[in-house]
This record gives sequence, structure tokens and C-alpha cells, in this order.
Amino acid sequence: MKQSKIAYISFDTVPAPKGAAIHITAFAQTLGTAFNGIQLVTVSPTRQCIDSQEIYPQVTHTALAACGDNLIQRILNFRYLLKIWLQDKQFQVIHIRSIYEGLVIAQNKHRYYQKLIFEVNGLPSIELKYRYPNVVADHELLHKLYTQEQICLAAADLIITPSSITSQYLQSRGISVNKIRVIPNGVDLDVFTYSRKSQNLNQKSLNLIYFGTLSPWQGVNLAIEALALINREIPVYLTVIGQAKNDQIKNLKQMAVKLGVAEQVKILEPISQKKLVEYIHNADVILAPLTPNDRNLIQGCCPLKILEGMATGTPVIASDLPVVRELGEDGIHFLLVKPSSAKAIKDAVCRLQSEPELATYLAANARGRIEQYYTWQLAGEALIKAYTELGIEEGDKGDKVDKVDSLHFDF
Repeated sequence: MKQSKIAYISFDTVPAPKGAAIHITAFAQTLGTAFNGIQLVTVSPTRQCIDSQEIYPQVTHTALAACGDNLIQRILNFRYLLKIWLQDKQFQVIHIRSIYEGLVIAQNKHRYYQKLIFEVNGLPSIELKYRYPNVVADHELLHKLYTQEQICLAAADLIITPSSITSQYLQSRGISVNKIRVIPNGVDLDVFTYSRKSQNLNQKSLNLIYFGTLSPWQGVNLAIEALALINREIPVYLTVIGQAKNDQIKNLKQMAVKLGVAEQVKILEPISQKKLVEYIHNADVILAPLTPNDRNLIQGCCPLKILEGMATGTPVIASDLPVVRELGEDGIHFLLVKPSSAKAIKDAVCRLQSEPELATYLAANARGRIEQYYTWQLAGEALIKAYTELGIEEGDKGDKVDKVDSLHFDF
């Protein structure tokens, strides 16, 4: 493949069974096809760098090591190797997703690139404290993170974000709205297929499912609390599928034991999307109990788990937050419940159990909503438009394909 004019660089591991990796893969495939090839640079899953190889059509992937005993050491190691990789390279566009890889690039404007695109899905000055609680008291570190974010935001020629809430937050930090493009997440409809099953929730027991990371802002503990409340009226089971630390799993299991539902909770590691869809199709209700904190309310997000769930034919119950209301309407595409309320989740589940026709109605409308507004194909078209508005010319039309390859990951 000839020298790429675009580099897409992210301090993430790709491929991987998490939303960030799915998003990166969809965008990388779109950019590679539209612009006749890109360089994708991510974190190596091992302590060794992986030389460039074509992992998708027109996408050449290099994985750099990120070694160290803590996050800061891993970031510094990655930045050091990234500088080496960037030597003697000049791109028309470099596309970054965080300050971890982005600071090195933003501080060297015109040395490595002509245009910089900053894709803001989350910001460490807000999110890092949920992973490392002691960060809250480290005002110096938080100030450094905020400052590095501002450097990247100011250097960027274009900022892409998946939520209008995030766009509003960035504007509050002095970023012009003219510099921001909102491109929501999408769903691969060939993977997240629609099950036309009969919503027979009047059965003797119900199966609930949560999938996604077990980060504190996801509210998985509320799902277990709700499970205990529902179990007083209906036999119910909960399957939790997602990436988590050992202590997070331990805490959830301890909660289940304390509430007397340990035998009704199953916690599984991340699985392939194909296998995940099987679990979703076998479930009666999807839970997305996002918590009302600054990550969800102020920074914003575009919950991929909700979009993917809406596509499957299984009804979704989610927290009533602005980032969720962006995706559809309460009582039409999903049921929204009071945030941080296990009882509200219980009441919604019991309502679907007593009104199976509502479950069928929600599932059908949700699939239509996804088909119309939230596919990776639509996100890709918006991404290409954003690039071309920045002055980046597409490749030969004969090299283009009509659809992004299906995002099948097996682990």
C-alpha cells in the first residue's frame, strides 16, 4: 500500500471486546476505504511492539508497547515509542482520541501533520478519578490533565464527539462550536441482528442482562439491587458480561450474597460480539442503569451498549439522563427510569412483565430507530464529510465500498 496521508492514533488496544475498540475499528475501516489507506497506531496487547501489518483492507496497523507498573509509566513509554515511530513521517491528517497519545502530536504542529483531528469520547480530568479514586485529592495532577486537554483541544483543527452533551461541555471550556462535529456511535446491524421472538414476559421467570464495562459510572450495582427487589415478586436471573477488575467483580458478588441473590447472578468475561448477541436474544430485558455523575451528566457520552441493545429485539430499560434521551423517546424506544433507583428499575421490569405487548412495541420501534439514525455506515458517512470539509480529498471512487466490513471479533 502506498504512503498513507492519514494516521489514526489511539492509546487503546485494538481489536478488543470493548466499545472503544469497536468504535476505532469502524472509523479506521471507513477512513481506510474512503481515503485509500490509513496508518492505525494503538497499544500492543503484549509488552512487545508489533510491526505494521494490514489488519483490514486499506488499514495498516502498528501496535506500540505501553510498559510500566502504573498508568503514568505506561503513557510515558507509549509516548516515547510514538515519537520514534513519528520520526521522518509527515501526514496530511493525524487523528487522535486522547491526551495520552495526543500531547506529543499537538505540541509539534506542522512537524508531523498538516491538520489535527481530536476525537473526544472522554476526558481523563473527569474520568480518571473513577478508576483511581485517590486522584480526587491530587489537584496538581488534575490541573496537569486539564491543561494537556486544553493544549490538544486548542491545537485541533477539528473536534469530533459522539454526544451533543459533550459538545456543550467543550464549548464551556472555550472551544468554538464551529470547530466541533457531533457524530454518534453506531451499530453493525449484521452483527446485532433483530430477533422477532414473542415477548412472552408472563413466563415463570425472567432473564435480565447487562453488558459493557463494569466502570463505576455504569451502575451495575443497581442492577443487582433491583434483582433482589424483583425476586420478591418474580423469579429472576441476571447475566453481567463485561470487562472488569477483580475487585469490581468481588464487590458485585459480595453484594449479591448480601442481598440473597448470589445464585441468580452470573458474571462473565468479555466475549465475541456474535456470542454476546446470542445472550441478548435469550434475555427478556436489557438493563443500562447509568449513574448521574459528572462523567454522564457534564462530560457526556454516547452509550454504545444502549444502541446495540436497541437493535436486537430485546427491550431496554435505562436511566433517565440527557445522554440517553438523545438516543430516543421514553415509552417508544425504551423505558427510562429514575437514576440511582433500584426500585424504579424493578417497577419497569415488572411493568414489562405485565405488559408484554409494550415490550414488543419498544423492541420494534428501537430497531427502526437504530436503522434510521445509528449505524456505523451513517457514522462513517458523517466522518468522511467532516474530513472533506477540512479539505481532505477522498481517494479514487473505484476503490470505495458501499459498506464497512462487519465488526466480528472473536476472543
